[in-house]
Amino acid sequence: MSEIGLTAKAEAAMATRFRALTPARVGLGRTGVSLETRDLLDFQRCHALARDAVHARLNSAALAAEIESGIRPEVLLLHSAAASRAEYLQRPDLGRRLNEASRMLVSEQPTDKADVALVIADGLSALAVERHVPALLGELLPRLTAYRLAPICIVEQGRVAIGDEIGAALQAEIAVVLIGERPGLSSPDSLGAYISWNPRPGRTDAERNCISNIRAEGLSYAQAAVQLSVILSEARRLRLTGVALKPDVRSIERG
Repeated sequence: MSEIGLTAKAEAAMATRFRALTPARVGLGRTGVSLETRDLLDFQRCHALARDAVHARLNSAALAAEIESGIRPEVLLLHSAAASRAEYLQRPDLGRRLNEASRMLVSEQPTDKADVALVIADGLSALAVERHVPALLGELLPRLTAYRLAPICIVEQGRVAIGDEIGAALQAEIAVVLIGERPGLSSPDSLGAYISWNPRPGRTDAERNCISNIRAEGLSYAQAAVQLSVILSEARRLRLTGVALKPDVRSIERG
């Protein structure tokens, strides 16, 4: 066998090993200078799924009913200042604040100070929220019995920073935003969690902690719940979140 044949065989074996470790597109075959048809069609399929996830609308009423029936009875349905999905995608600033009706609804809630405000927002993947939030809450809430929880808020057309306004209005010490992340070509349904101490409008991303890639192919619901509970505990102890908060990784691993 020629040296070229041996090299090609070794490269094929290496590509096979890599593909077993990651969903990323590595070692794709070629026909001349072009991708093989199967790989091109798979790329187009995944791209379509990502686009669909970005444009999909959250069925907030169905999600609220599922949460109220089996997880927690207090749920508020809210909407950002972005009136439509198209406006939401073109105006990120509108997705960071509530519309007037939602602001009024939140202001009418009891003024007892809460420890944690849980905010669920569609973000850039309503699919991620519908698939993963109920199961994640099922794992997370039993770990939060030591915290006073505000009513769970579900926000349509919401971005991460909308949790700051909601958390401040509910007088919560910590806001946790569960949100659909920007879809990738192998992950149209990735869920993220963002934790902010002393939420208020104007908080920056550097003042939050993030847990990403919560889904079947990524971080499991149980693992995410453990990480969230550790970060919440440390945030409460140190009274901060963000780049200054470095959770005890060993505690997370033991959980």
